Amino acid sequence: MSRIIKLGLIYFSLVFATGFLLGTIRVLFIVPEIGERYAELIEMPIMLFAIYLSAKFIVGKMKEGESARTYLYIGMLSLIILLMFEFTVVLGLQGVSIKQYLASRDPVSGTTYVLSLIIFMVMPVLVARREG
Repeated sequence: MSRIIKLGLIYFSLVFATGFLLGTIRVLFIVPEIGERYAELIEMPIMLFAIYLSAKFIVGKMKEGESARTYLYIGMLSLIILLMFEFTVVLGLQGVSIKQYLASRDPVSGTTYVLSLIIFMVMPVLVARREG
């Protein structure tokens, strides 16, 4: 169990750090030029690639023959940490409530973001199946 927690934290950290870096670039340089929706949609494939590479790293740290359930637990834990962090720290720094945040999301890029969260959660399972 402690290995799942450790790898879940590492997976979260890798993806969050990438998202933080890309988000900073997006907000400072891309949004003013093309708007929030298109900036987020441009960022999404890069984030999905980062999710894939991070999951590949995590799967490489596991023993062969691990169950899909173990990889799903890692993904679920990482997603829970990500959402907790985003809904507390990030929104707190921005000074908005969860309700305000959800109401302000663009319907297109917001939907894409939700789908990317699901992909983030299951990517360790998908990578493990592909490599196993």
